[in-house]
Amino acid sequence: MMLAARLHAVGDLRVATEADPGDAPAGWSLLAVTSVGICGSDLHWFTDGGIGENRIERPVVPGHEFAARALTGPHAGRRVAVDPAIPCDICELCRMGHHNLCPTVQFAGHGTVDGALQEYLVWPDHLLHPLPDELSNDAGALLEPLGVAIHAADVAHLRPGADVLIVGAGPIGVLATQVALRRGASRVFVTEPLAHRRETALRHGAAAAWSPLGGADAVRDATDGRGVDVVIELAGTDAAIAAAVAAVRPGGRVALAGIPAHDASSFPAAAARRKGLTFAMVRRMKDTYPRAIAMAAGGLDLDGLVTARHGLGAVANAFDAAAQRRGDKVVVVVTGG
Repeated sequence: MMLAARLHAVGDLRVATEADPGDAPAGWSLLAVTSVGICGSDLHWFTDGGIGENRIERPVVPGHEFAARALTGPHAGRRVAVDPAIPCDICELCRMGHHNLCPTVQFAGHGTVDGALQEYLVWPDHLLHPLPDELSNDAGALLEPLGVAIHAADVAHLRPGADVLIVGAGPIGVLATQVALRRGASRVFVTEPLAHRRETALRHGAAAAWSPLGGADAVRDATDGRGVDVVIELAGTDAAIAAAVAAVRPGGRVALAGIPAHDASSFPAAAARRKGLTFAMVRRMKDTYPRAIAMAAGGLDLDGLVTARHGLGAVANAFDAAAQRRGDKVVVVVTGG
């Protein structure tokens, strides 16, 4: 038997004893979950009951940012980071290398696929990535949001020497700041409504961080009226998209990675058209774990983003803390690993 946290409805997250998953089938490993990060998309399920057209169909175990110890399989006895997306690997998009766009992808903690807020689960061997000794279990869990930040920088076509604006300094925004600097960005600016998150962005390399009120004006002033070359938007609001349009230079590129609370977004079309902007959508990540591990092992700070840790029995407190945005990253410690 094991403990598992299931989301039954909006705000209704229950911890109970359940049967463990049993033996892993061929090609899969039994895992003992160690650390699980609470993500903004988890909060959408917790507070809104879903994302876009996807709603809670049955009680589901949340959690897709996670590390574990493999108990069976090719990595038995080793700590691993776990890619939470199981693509079909046979559709046209998968064959083209766009695994993140697979129309039948199974994703941990979404829909009917149980995620990591349980003591044990089974997962495909090829989606397990051994953790180097220098990375903690929490860092292993945060490799998933780091992968999203890396993919966002890819989609943004971020080039060395670019001025970059990150809209939203949640954990992925701060990671995107670090990724942009390691990709050779000249300066990374941040807009964020919460003062403590602006401070976090500055500690992790942002050249300046402003409140969204007047943030676009501050960006233009800092770039002599030109605007930034690239914007990575991570707030998921129409106001954030409008700020991106106002702050980017003519001919610039805006990568939209934020997840809206509703299934529609709008933007200032006239200004975007006059500037000839390119918008690009960011869908999770694409085969980024090896790069994420290399960046983290090379000094990119993941542990410094963790501001609260809760046990599995107190998972409701973890979700409340994350929803109130009192700190940066909230982690649930499932087992000692």
